[in-house]
Amino acid sequence: MKILIIEDDAALRGELDVLLRNAGYETESVTDFAGAAEQMKHSSADLILLDINLPNVNGETLLQDYRRQSSTPIIMLTSRTAELDEVLSMSYGADDFITKPYNPTILLLRISAVLKRSARSGAAQSYREAEVSTVRGSLTRGSSEQILTKNEMIIFQLLLDRIGEIVTRDELMTALWDNDEFVNDNALSVNISRLRGKLAELGYPDAIETRKKQGYVLR
Repeated sequence: MKILIIEDDAALRGELDVLLRNAGYETESVTDFAGAAEQMKHSSADLILLDINLPNVNGETLLQDYRRQSSTPIIMLTSRTAELDEVLSMSYGADDFITKPYNPTILLLRISAVLKRSARSGAAQSYREAEVSTVRGSLTRGSSEQILTKNEMIIFQLLLDRIGEIVTRDELMTALWDNDEFVNDNALSVNISRLRGKLAELGYPDAIETRKKQGYVLR
C-alpha cells in the first residue's frame, strides 16, 4: 500500500515518512505545493494524507477539486479544532479528519480503518432505498442527500454491518475510542440523536431502535 504525504512542515513530513515506512507502507511526499494537484492526480497512492494549511493553496480546495476525478481515500490533517473544518472536509469528500499533534499509533489505526472501508466500498452499499457512500460519508435517496460527520458514519456503518442485530453502547464506544475528540456516553447519545435526525430527513424516522440496557438496532 502506498501513501502520499502532503504536509508543508518538513520535520513532521519526515516523521510521517518514517512512521509509515516502519509500518510497512510505501510513501511519496509532495514538496512543491504549487504542483500538489498534479502530483495527486498522477500518483498511484492508495491513500492521501493532506494538510489543510499549505503554502499558497488550501487543502480543502485541493480535496474538493480532487474528488471530482478520484475516490482515492483522503485523511485531512490539521492543527485547527473548529467543527466547521471537519464538516467542510467531510462534505468535500474526506474519509477522515485528524488534528495535530496526533498519537502515532492512533493515526496508523485510522489509516488502516480508512483503507479497509475503502476496500469494502468497492462493492456498492445501500440501506433500504438509500445509497451509502463511505467515500463521501453520505446517504442519498433520490434527490435527497445527507452528509454524515465522521462519528455518525462510524456509528452508521457499524449498525449497517450488523443490520437487524443489537449493537451495544460499549461496542459503539469502542469503535469511536480512537477519535481525536473524547467520546463519552453523553456524546454518543448526541451522535445517535443527530444520526436519527438525518435518517428521518431521508424518510426513515424509525431507522434506529433503542433497546434499553442493551443497545441499538438498525431496521
